[in-house]
Amino acid sequence: MARTEINTLGEFGLIRHWTDQMTLTQPSTKYGVGDDAAVMDFGQHRTLVTTDLLLEGIHFNLEYVPLKHLGYKAAVVNFSDIYAMNGTPTQIVVGLGISARFSVEDMDELYSGIRLACQHYGVDLVGGDTSASMTGLTISITCIGQADEKDIVYRNGAKKNDLICVSGNLGTAYLGLQLLERERIALRGQTTGDHIAAFDGREYLLQRQLKPEARRDIIEALRKANIHPTAMMDVSDGLSSELLHICTQSQCGCAIYEDKIPIDFKAAEVAEEMNLNIVTCALNGGEDYELLFTCDLKDYEKLVPIDDIYIIGHITEADNGCLLIGRNGEQLPLKAQGWQAFESKDTTEE
Repeated sequence: MARTEINTLGEFGLIRHWTDQMTLTQPSTKYGVGDDAAVMDFGQHRTLVTTDLLLEGIHFNLEYVPLKHLGYKAAVVNFSDIYAMNGTPTQIVVGLGISARFSVEDMDELYSGIRLACQHYGVDLVGGDTSASMTGLTISITCIGQADEKDIVYRNGAKKNDLICVSGNLGTAYLGLQLLERERIALRGQTTGDHIAAFDGREYLLQRQLKPEARRDIIEALRKANIHPTAMMDVSDGLSSELLHICTQSQCGCAIYEDKIPIDFKAAEVAEEMNLNIVTCALNGGEDYELLFTCDLKDYEKLVPIDDIYIIGHITEADNGCLLIGRNGEQLPLKAQGWQAFESKDTTEE
């Protein structure tokens, strides 16, 4: 029997391979695999469900990730998926695989971060499961949310001439990770024990990597301005990857402009120091958990006054392809070069 290596399909190809032949049979299932969350109908509101799995050595490195920060981040990245559907997260359940090297006090630290995230976002922790693990720490969180049917935003609604918008800034979390990795390697090379990490003035980059926030404020601002996005995702795997998902599912093309991509000054400074291209970091870095969305051109005047939202391009016909327009007008094809779950050899990125 022929053997197919998982990495030949990639994460999303593997998901499609498993799910393409599945037929939804429950009347309550309104939308299944293919978006930031599944959608179910149990009455007055639609129920949103998403899940995320974090593995030690793949998604996080405990040499520099504090357990409390890890718990906070593990919860928030799930909340972000619900907000990316224009919904509100309401409950989570937490599953843990714990190896013998962890103590009760260690897990208390992890849970203190989860609880802090729940308190900050008004989410209830309602259950979960624990198991022994032979391979370190595994965290699986499922988040439940709700939204009115008319409010839900999928990835497949973008249309020609829609504006492409993103919140916050991009590439910052990735550069925070590079700082942490650089200092981890430097510390390993020290024999005197007096190494001082070069983090002064770069705290924001570390915060973006270790303790990200879901953009509830952006969702609230859009609602207040009466703007309903036509398509939306959160930026977990990189801007290029997420935008290509929207264009594929919406059967359209896009054009984004290099000089419109929001970049933090400190991030640009660190990128130059590390001989990295800041635009490449912004396009492919991932883990920013900002919101990428499209909206109708008629909403332009309402959109402009909203703080921390940036218009970076527009939706085009599918035949035009997906393009990055450089500072000199050159047209470059967008490529998904961000996090690939079954291809990356770096065990600390996500």
